[in-house]
Amino acid sequence: MTIKSKKLNVAILDDYQNVSRDFANWELLSDKIELDVFNKYIGKEKKLSDILSKYDVLCLMRERTPLPEDLINELSNLKLVITSGMWNASIDIGALKKKKVVYCGTDTKIHSTAELTWALIMNSWRGLQTEIENMKSGKWQTTIGKGLKGHTLGIFGLGKQGKQVANFAKAFGMRVIAWSHNLNHEECKKINVEYVESSDLFEMSDILTIHTRLSERTRGYVDKNKLKLMKKNSVIVNTSRGPIINEQDLINALNDGTISCAALDVYDQEPLPKDHILRKTKNTILTPHIGYVSYEAYEKFFTGYLLVIEAFLNKAPINQIN
Repeated sequence: MTIKSKKLNVAILDDYQNVSRDFANWELLSDKIELDVFNKYIGKEKKLSDILSKYDVLCLMRERTPLPEDLINELSNLKLVITSGMWNASIDIGALKKKKVVYCGTDTKIHSTAELTWALIMNSWRGLQTEIENMKSGKWQTTIGKGLKGHTLGIFGLGKQGKQVANFAKAFGMRVIAWSHNLNHEECKKINVEYVESSDLFEMSDILTIHTRLSERTRGYVDKNKLKLMKKNSVIVNTSRGPIINEQDLINALNDGTISCAALDVYDQEPLPKDHILRKTKNTILTPHIGYVSYEAYEKFFTGYLLVIEAFLNKAPINQIN
């Protein structure tokens, strides 16, 4: 008599667009796994541990649903956690190690966030959103946009994303300055970007774009005092993490004219509630955290989940994160 081995229970969380089955051929593992896909955000559910308790494998999309220690400890069946990409600040790696849960990542594509940043810069600086809406309502030429050439782009964080955006700016003839806690003159000099001090970054930037990681020292770093240093006609763009900017201070700065516009792809609370005040705040351009949402990235993420699970089943884990 042949005893069938138990299938792994696998959950893909936060597949908002319901595309996980389109980007990976899950039929390849149909005899080895039972797959459930969650299209709605469940991260705030009071009994999240009850919902996830049966799963052996959790596939997490970036930092949509967090996996803190208390939740990990309540998931007795958990054997494997996979994040899209190779870094996820909302997962407690130490707790996974204590429970001997294997933690892996996937390949990714890094160009899409920098490209969206540039689209938001162009949109906000040229007044495109207003004119696009005007055309649909029958109006014609109500704003006067500004050119980018000769203006100053400030970059808070000159990592992979920041460097790409710096190159875009130089192609448009902009002056590019940068600062972050770990940045120095030498790093800036390598890519022909001016290093400035923190206060100068805010004072000198016509457009300030954020590309630093969220950490204890960057959380709330952009507050009312920093915003007051900025020019009245300046724009701030955030495609990194919402809490880097103090949300209420930003709303106040937009309402009282301290700065002219904020173009945001990230928020303190995601998904952003339908009645959130930012949706009604003037001088904003808002996108729903789509910096990394591209066909190319999703192909890497969802195929990556499948490849990691397959390797785990073969007792040879890949892309492990320590």
